Amino acid sequence: MSARYDDVIGPLRQAYDARAAWRDGLTKEPWKVEERQSFRDRLAPGARLLEIGAGTGQDSAYFRYEGLAVVAADLSPAMVERCRAKGVEARVMDVLHLDVQEASFDAVFTMNCLLHVPNRDLPAALASVRTALRPGGLLFVGVYGGTESAEGPIEGDEHVPPRFFSWRTDGQLLGFATESFEVVDFHTLDVGGGRRFQSLTLRRPEADRPDGGSDVGGDF
Repeated sequence: MSARYDDVIGPLRQAYDARAAWRDGLTKEPWKVEERQSFRDRLAPGARLLEIGAGTGQDSAYFRYEGLAVVAADLSPAMVERCRAKGVEARVMDVLHLDVQEASFDAVFTMNCLLHVPNRDLPAALASVRTALRPGGLLFVGVYGGTESAEGPIEGDEHVPPRFFSWRTDGQLLGFATESFEVVDFHTLDVGGGRRFQSLTLRRPEADRPDGGSDVGGDF
């Protein structure tokens, strides 16, 4: 039987709590900065954004500096404290248990977070995100994967306990995504070290509006 999210969340929280200070000192790779900027360019000034798996808050702080109304969420209390130290509103939450008002965000950003969600629970995770987004709102999902499907810890993980990962082919990832969202953009990057990055920008369907209407002007 494959893993379930409730089984992996405790070890994930422990691993990330223990490495929060180390991760806060990392320099963001240029390709991640470019992916982040590309998503920012799709958003209107003052958009309300939720970052899920915010880590130490580097991306949330950037979006806040850009004038967006940002809420950061992470399952690690130590990470949340790092976010708050940067002046970011942050809460201890995980993707399957988002304590936010329905349709209260214009955008959601999640970088290398959903790769910790087992396939059996990914549809529920994406449905949770969809509920947080307003109809027409945008979701960025970035994960590693693409060549094969596998689940479990990785060899040589320096985090203790070792973290759970779910690696998905492009077809798998797109299949999960299109159950809840419309695809705006999908591309992959070879980012070195044998890593292949899958970048997805998704939209909550406008048809989710009670009246079936839509905003004027495309991207908000």
